[in-house]
Amino acid sequence: MTQVEFAHKNIVTDLMRNIAKIERLPTKMICKRIREGKIVILNNNQHIVKKPCAVGLGLRTKVNANIGSSSDCIRITDELKKLEIAIKYGADTVMDLSIGGDLKKIRRQIIKHSSIP
Repeated sequence: MTQVEFAHKNIVTDLMRNIAKIERLPTKMICKRIREGKIVILNNNQHIVKKPCAVGLGLRTKVNANIGSSSDCIRITDELKKLEIAIKYGADTVMDLSIGGDLKKIRRQIIKHSSIP
């Protein structure tokens, strides 16, 4: 089940509890706002995220870092270094905007090495 499905059944998950702790808000408020569509937890069941993140009403502002290869410069090592720096300096999320190279391979490597959504 998804977090939204749990919220619709008034079931508070460990992930909701973690978000509530990070955001310093009551767990029931997090669950309620997820149910109402006012909070979204950025989550991928295919990838365990060490630092969970949610966005929405009443939550702290998040920092997103954009990385990505271009058609002129395609080096996965460069993208992984950018990811490492983004995490080191506190980015909450990262988005790969690669347009050059083997996009599936690049994104798989970024997801594999990322501890954030």
